[in-house]
Amino acid sequence: MPEGKLEFFKPSLNTKMKLKYVESLIHAGFPSPAFDYLEKELDLNEYLIKHPSSTFLAKVTGDSMIKANLKDGDLLIIDKAKEPKTGDTVVAVVEGEFTVKKLRIEKGRYYLVPENDNYKPIEVTNDTEIWGVVIKAIISL
Repeated sequence: MPEGKLEFFKPSLNTKMKLKYVESLIHAGFPSPAFDYLEKELDLNEYLIKHPSSTFLAKVTGDSMIKANLKDGDLLIIDKAKEPKTGDTVVAVVEGEFTVKKLRIEKGRYYLVPENDNYKPIEVTNDTEIWGVVIKAIISL
């Protein structure tokens, strides 16, 4: 499948989405009987979004990030206020198209690195914009 484009959404923050939350580590074994008494509530908006005015959502299309476990339909939470650094997963604009890649900074040069051996790194030029940093991803298992 080709690299693809991103489909963007602005999160709706005028509602609370509170879910039951267990503030204990989840072991892959038999749960403790005390488990039933540890429930708290967690608002997903507060947990996932630190800078509401600069946060966007985007759906992944394409296969350039499969080694990072990002696949078609996965949802990226992107913060434009966060300063990008080497190793971050970023959304960038390359030749007028949005793309998601790992950022590598090497000897003062910036590269957008795919997580798929079928694609080559892209050197960031004056025509390229690092648009935002992916702070979380909601992936399909």
